[in-house]
Amino acid sequence: MRNILIVGAGKSSPYLIKYLIENSQEQNLFLHIIDVKIDHLKTYSKNERCSVSKIDILDDKQIEELIQKSDIIISMLPARFHIILAKSCLKFKKNLLTASYVGDEIRKLNKEVIDNNLIFLNEIGLDPGIDHMSAKKIIDNLHDRDFKITSFKSYTGGLISTESDNNSWNYKFTWNPRNVVLAGQGTPAKYIENKKYKYLPYNRLFENTKVINIKDYGDFDVYPNRDSLKYREVYGLEDIGTMIRGTIRKVGFPKSWNMLVRLGITDDSFKISNSEGMTYREFLNCFLPYHKSLTIEDKTKKMLNIDEGDSQWIKLNEIDLFSNSKKIPLKNASPAQILEYILKECWKLEYQDKDMVVMYHEFKYVNKSFRENKIISTMGCVGDDSTYTAMAKTVGLPLAIACLLILNKEINLKGIQTPIDKEIYEPILKELENYGIFFN
Repeated sequence: MRNILIVGAGKSSPYLIKYLIENSQEQNLFLHIIDVKIDHLKTYSKNERCSVSKIDILDDKQIEELIQKSDIIISMLPARFHIILAKSCLKFKKNLLTASYVGDEIRKLNKEVIDNNLIFLNEIGLDPGIDHMSAKKIIDNLHDRDFKITSFKSYTGGLISTESDNNSWNYKFTWNPRNVVLAGQGTPAKYIENKKYKYLPYNRLFENTKVINIKDYGDFDVYPNRDSLKYREVYGLEDIGTMIRGTIRKVGFPKSWNMLVRLGITDDSFKISNSEGMTYREFLNCFLPYHKSLTIEDKTKKMLNIDEGDSQWIKLNEIDLFSNSKKIPLKNASPAQILEYILKECWKLEYQDKDMVVMYHEFKYVNKSFRENKIISTMGCVGDDSTYTAMAKTVGLPLAIACLLILNKEINLKGIQTPIDKEIYEPILKELENYGIFFN
């Protein structure tokens, strides 16, 4: 029996667990799933190939006992906890998988991981993950034919599907709400376009959108995300003239979200000391100038330059920002934390709701005759319901498939890895096609 330890089992884990259980007889697997809360995992404990237990991730003794008994570890924890598991995996010589970006602490372990003949495979989810694999497959193919890639644009979005899209924002939370609220904050978006370096600060991020079309799914707004420049080296495109990675949203969403940015209520850099018990209306008024006669509504319209006939005004009312009855239960909370609380109620997935993941790659390259060509590669995936979501599918399946490939010694790379090597991406992309995840 080969033992797989899954640490953390939140919203992205249902397909991961389902895939491994479905393959457990043939592959001789036993799953041990651990989490801080386990009420949502009771169904799995009824399976003879699976056990579930509650754990404190900071209890080193408890964690080490479980890692020692396992053959491979999959961490679905927030990224800051991966280093705890990584050190224990080194101690007991166990392979580790995560869907998170490689952090500096993890990267520094590369030599030790190699010396212990292990692989710590990171960024093996959706974005990062499927984006790397699908892009690198095309990049490697073009390079193998001695073509020069001059431009690469890549965008990914987790959205609500058309059939479940029933609010004016055309958005519901299909992944971590806090990450949505904080998206784009911290550092400016960095990219290169037509050989010119560009730096887009947060206060202008949602004003700089472009429209793309994804076959069978329609038009979308896209905007740059984080640091695109570092991917030139990752993808072997050091001299490329255009490199942009970004986020996909439904048309109009960035413009609407920008209202919240301009109001200041996405800010996470300070706390509102008297936030508990404050009404939504009082919260909003904290960010509006004092005026002896204008109402909160009037001040908001004036600041945002909108009126009651504007669709943007309808959107602000729909999320109850002007409510005098709804109250904030959070103590000493940041504006971003309060906004997340407000939106979680408005934008939650109902059981029957279906989400959608869309991805878009655009390559421009020059062939041997110096003629410029373009490749557009797109992917769309729709979830089944609010549990078996497209987000869970596209994050969880790559992890599950990679886990079996490592156990079966079909992936033999060592060290701190991401899925940009053909040995990793070819078999995973091929298996994903069997589950309806493929690129046009």
